[in-house]
Amino acid sequence: MSFFTPMFAGFLLGGSLIIAIGAQNAYVLKLGIQKRHVFAIVMICALSDAALIVLGVAGFGTFVQSSPKILTAVTIFGAIFLTIYGGLAMARAINPGRMKASTQNQTSLSGAIVTVLSLTFLNPHVYLDTVVLLGGISAQYEGDNRFIFGAGAVIASFVWFFALGYGARFLEPIFAKPRSWQILEFFIAIIMWSIAAKLIYSHFQLAGVFNPAGS
Repeated sequence: MSFFTPMFAGFLLGGSLIIAIGAQNAYVLKLGIQKRHVFAIVMICALSDAALIVLGVAGFGTFVQSSPKILTAVTIFGAIFLTIYGGLAMARAINPGRMKASTQNQTSLSGAIVTVLSLTFLNPHVYLDTVVLLGGISAQYEGDNRFIFGAGAVIASFVWFFALGYGARFLEPIFAKPRSWQILEFFIAIIMWSIAAKLIYSHFQLAGVFNPAGS
C-alpha cells in the first residue's frame, strides 16, 4: 500500500493538470480526428511531459521558479506563437475555402512535430504545472517515494494523450460535416488567444506591471 499511495497521488494530480483543454490538447484532438501522425504526436507529448516531470521531481523546479528572466522570455515567445496560430485557425474558420485547401494539403510529420513541440515548450504553464508544482509537491515524499509520485504523474500523462489522440477518431462522424470543422477551428482560435492573453496578463501582474505596489 505504501508503494501505491504516492503513485496514485501522482497519477491523480498529474491527470488533473493535463486534462484541462489547452493549446496542446486542442492540437492533439485535431490531429486525432484527422487520423494524422497520431502515434508520433501523442508519444512526443507524453515523453515531453515525462521529461519535465522528472526535472521537477529532481529539483529543477526551484531553479525555474527563481529565474524570472527565463519565465519572461518563454511567456513572450509563447504568447506570440499562440496568437499567430490562433489567427491561422480563425482564418480557416471564417474562410471555408481556405480550410478545405488546408485539409487537402495534409500536415507533414515534421510540421506537426514542430507545431506540437512549440505548443508544449513555449507554454510557461507547462513548466509551472509539471516542473514547479509537481516538483514542489513531490518534495513532501522521502526517498524513493518521491520518484514513485513522479512515476504516477508520468503514467497519467501517457494515459491521457493516448486516450485523447486515439479516442478522437470516434468523433469522425460529427466532423464529416464542414460546419463542424469551422466550429472546431473557431474554438481552437479562441483557446489559443485566451491562453496567450492569460499568459501575458498573469505574468506581468505578478511582476507588478498591471497592479503596481501602492496603486
